Amino acid sequence: MRSMNQYAQYNNSKVLTASPAELTLMLYDGAIKFTNIAIMAIEKKDVEKAHNNIVKVEKIINEFRATLDSKYEVSKDFDRVYVYMLQRLLEGNVKKDPAILEEVNTHLRSMRDTWKQVMEANKPQKQA
Repeated sequence: MRSMNQYAQYNNSKVLTASPAELTLMLYDGAIKFTNIAIMAIEKKDVEKAHNNIVKVEKIINEFRATLDSKYEVSKDFDRVYVYMLQRLLEGNVKKDPAILEEVNTHLRSMRDTWKQVMEANKPQKQA
């Protein structure tokens, strides 16, 4: 019990001290995690758990959409990808099809990995 509380405090601290870029990365990681949980739940015929985790992924993607900065042209492209993933999540949820969820996960991983590269490229260089 005590270690769970310490873990929760650590996670809370991690979120509160994270930069916007790090928070975005955490959201991508969370979406991937929840998609994996949903896939495993479908394989175990746990419909409720699958649904609940798909909804979590949808909420994260909707948060990404809500925070897009429309002054950048690329935001339109991101929005189209997010809308597509939301459509596939809905279809995957209705059909309880792990292959559809794996497709969404592939897109999420690709976007997460690209985000990591952007973070690395924009990391301030340490002075020698």
